[in-house]
Amino acid sequence: MIYFLHGNDFAKIRSKLQEIISSQQKKNPEASYFKVDADSWSDERLEEFTVSRGLFQNKFIIVLDGLFSDKKIVEEIKSFLPEMQGSENIFILVEGILTKEIIAKIEKKSEKTQVFATAVLKEKKSSFDVFVLTDAFGARDKKRMWFLYQKAILLGVLPEEIHRLLFWQTKAMIAAQNSPSASNAGLNPFVYKKSLGFSKNFSKKELLTFSEELVCVYHDARRGTVDFGVALERFVLEV
Repeated sequence: MIYFLHGNDFAKIRSKLQEIISSQQKKNPEASYFKVDADSWSDERLEEFTVSRGLFQNKFIIVLDGLFSDKKIVEEIKSFLPEMQGSENIFILVEGILTKEIIAKIEKKSEKTQVFATAVLKEKKSSFDVFVLTDAFGARDKKRMWFLYQKAILLGVLPEEIHRLLFWQTKAMIAAQNSPSASNAGLNPFVYKKSLGFSKNFSKKELLTFSEELVCVYHDARRGTVDFGVALERFVLEV
């Protein structure tokens, strides 16, 4: 059985997750609980969960938390969806913003799907070009970056979208800094040239640290331990 929770309102997702776990534990007091994240993932472990049962035929409750940020894991989970659907164990998939293709594929196999999304001011959002913020980041113009971040939030751009582009720009600068050409970096020539220029404003260590910090911001927000917008603003102020 699969429960599927996704969206950008991480606080509501966490609340619903706890609600489901509590409900299932009341129905199955002896059920064993497991949480699988990127650090504890293995396809062998997932395969075991799809066929295993606890002692005395008690069910397992397995939370698969934030695994779809890794493309390899995505493909492995997709291949196990039929087994997870048919299993007597309970799988709860908890994710952020996903593509329509992935959402549709999981929904077909899920017992219940719920999306938790914060409101977006679409008509205002369209008037803001988020890439001017990534340009300010690359130029290491902290003052302008913070101003543009505040403007983006005011116009309804989600912190998740800003985070995605800042992370992309960071990875592009790292790739450009460590590659002799656009093809080696896996970037188109325009992005490579621009990112290579930006990368000169940072040391290799700084860019790797930024990458790690942005990953932490994302996962901490998903866990509900920090507010996404506040954590991202703190990152902006530290650039």
